[in-house]
Amino acid sequence: MDTKPSNSPQGHDEEPRNLLDRAVIWLSKLLSWLFIFTVLISFYEVVMRYVFNAPTTWVHETASFIGGSLFIIGGIYAFAANKHVRVVLIYDSVSKQTRKYLNLVHHIVGLAFAGMLAHASYTMAKEAWFAPWGELRLETSGSVLNAPYPALLKGLIFVVLCVLVVQFSLHLIQELIGLRKKNDV
Repeated sequence: MDTKPSNSPQGHDEEPRNLLDRAVIWLSKLLSWLFIFTVLISFYEVVMRYVFNAPTTWVHETASFIGGSLFIIGGIYAFAANKHVRVVLIYDSVSKQTRKYLNLVHHIVGLAFAGMLAHASYTMAKEAWFAPWGELRLETSGSVLNAPYPALLKGLIFVVLCVLVVQFSLHLIQELIGLRKKNDV
């Protein structure tokens, strides 16, 4: 029996479920400060462009890379904090036991989907990081800055999807243990 009180109006547990979730939440909160950096460099670009008529060559790509990276990391943060999208019309109208089965289905389907995405992103990242003959060659933007942001972003997508696979696996194991305990009682 779950005796831990919930802070959520719907009764969803919003606490991290394991050490990985706690680490993801901690790292995500730390990285969220990069949004302020993005605002600052964007403001710098506006001042340089419109006040001094000296636009930069690096701000737009850098701000896009940081924003994209944080958006990708936001997915594993949402899952770790149990703030991901769910159909609350159905989820909130069923019993706690039925929610456990819905969570089980969610984790199985999510694990399969995240696994397929991780596999596809591996191919994408490999092509962005290595030349066809195997030499390390990071894909670049092709702009004046020509930063390796595309390769870095594709590598980040692969890493984050691997973390998501582990998160789904750990959550699935916890759901199975929870169902087993309920059935043993």
